[in-house]
Amino acid sequence: MSDAERSVRSARWFASVRTAFSDRMVVVVGASAVVVYLGTLWNGHALDDMIVIVRNPVIHSLSGLWRAFTQAYLGGQMYRPLAIASYVADWPWHSAAWYHAVNVLWHAAASVLTAVLARRWVGERGALAAGLLFAVHPVHVEAVANIVGRDELMAACFAVLAVYAALVRGSVGWSAAALSLGLLCKENAAVVPGLIVWGWVLGIGTERPPRRRITQFVGSWVVIAVLYGVVRWAVLRGNEDHGLAPVLVGQSGLTVRLTALAALADVTRLLVFPLKLRIDYSPDERTAVTSWGDGRVALGALCVVLLVTLIVAAWRRGRRVEAFGLGWTAIALSPVANLLFPTGILVAERTLYLPSVGLVLAAGSWFARWSVPRAWLVAGAVLVAAGVRTATRVPVWRTTYTAVLSILEDSPRSYVGPMRMAGAYLDQHQSERALDAARQALAIYRGDLTIYMSGAVAAFAAGRPATADSLLAELERSCPTCPGKYYHTESEVLRRIGYPAEADSLDARVR
Repeated sequence: MSDAERSVRSARWFASVRTAFSDRMVVVVGASAVVVYLGTLWNGHALDDMIVIVRNPVIHSLSGLWRAFTQAYLGGQMYRPLAIASYVADWPWHSAAWYHAVNVLWHAAASVLTAVLARRWVGERGALAAGLLFAVHPVHVEAVANIVGRDELMAACFAVLAVYAALVRGSVGWSAAALSLGLLCKENAAVVPGLIVWGWVLGIGTERPPRRRITQFVGSWVVIAVLYGVVRWAVLRGNEDHGLAPVLVGQSGLTVRLTALAALADVTRLLVFPLKLRIDYSPDERTAVTSWGDGRVALGALCVVLLVTLIVAAWRRGRRVEAFGLGWTAIALSPVANLLFPTGILVAERTLYLPSVGLVLAAGSWFARWSVPRAWLVAGAVLVAAGVRTATRVPVWRTTYTAVLSILEDSPRSYVGPMRMAGAYLDQHQSERALDAARQALAIYRGDLTIYMSGAVAAFAAGRPATADSLLAELERSCPTCPGKYYHTESEVLRRIGYPAEADSLDARVR
């Protein structure tokens, strides 16, 4: 292709993009995404926001814009420099409302991009339905209303752009650029090549690319994988992995897969009927599944069979977009499903952000075939109900305290509620209450080192050194390598939140 042809092609692409983003559908979808999340502007920092943003010195200086690319996310085996850099850019405003407003704009962008992608294949009406459903879907609240969910929003935006560039425009360069940016936001953008290949298999797009173009795409993925892998290794080497989801710790490979299969029932319900939402899915709210005869396995397997059946049926009937959307959901879910490899969570609503793009694509295609009066009546009722559920869920993320109260109410059998409450009491310097909460958490689950640390700090603060020593001794038996770097990190945190004497006690214990 000559330079002149490339220039003409690029000009046409940019013209089509300007046209796509300048119409009424874009305004409606984007405005809907903003309206249902207006309540986030009154939210503050909650839960992991405190660790990632408020107490993270990297965020508090403009030097963090480049330091973010040289440090691990949360000091573990995660690398998300673009997300961290975005928090740095927000810090000068010193406003939680600003952080939340940026999150809402990223969500609006993801909603619009989903609608624009859908319009290429299902028409204006189906695209509008897909975009609106994505904008108001209640399962997105955790990703949008909690500031640190921004990595999900950014990665999804770039993933959709990468798929659009590949399947609609056939552009290797733009798709590769979007994929690279997505990976720097969150690791789950790695599913993009799988989404593109799935589109090729189904014949989705303006035209099936020739073998030479496919080779170029594959070559770009190899180059990105190598470069990303080298940079990631250089930054993260020597860092400790934060470990498995608590319910999976110490379990055999078979038990991990059975538990993951059973969890697909939760995932299916959250994507299709998200009336009941939870911040936490931990022991004893969710326990390990050790036998094929467990009814939870049968329910999860039924969800898998249903998905495969729907994909095959759509494929055979020539409904390629529906098959593509349902396959998108499965592919995007694969890195966090614990079926291929165990991860640090069992179920988290924020991880369903990118998988839900596929669901709304399939729903938009399905909706486009309905007669207009019936279609808009049903769709309107669904969208209003979803929007109301989303808007009413947003205040749960107002503060750490409101989020913890939600955990205690929605997941009363989980140890995470009292564990988080212990941390909240420590922030308020209510040591006796913090110690009681830590004991409640330990009565449910004893495998999380955070509980021992919170309890020990509370015991030191309450003037009970013997209790603190016993808790730290149990922590050290569970994790012989923890004294040292772990204690040092915790002591630094304690000094920042007003516990200098307790920090000295930890440092003395290491010595």
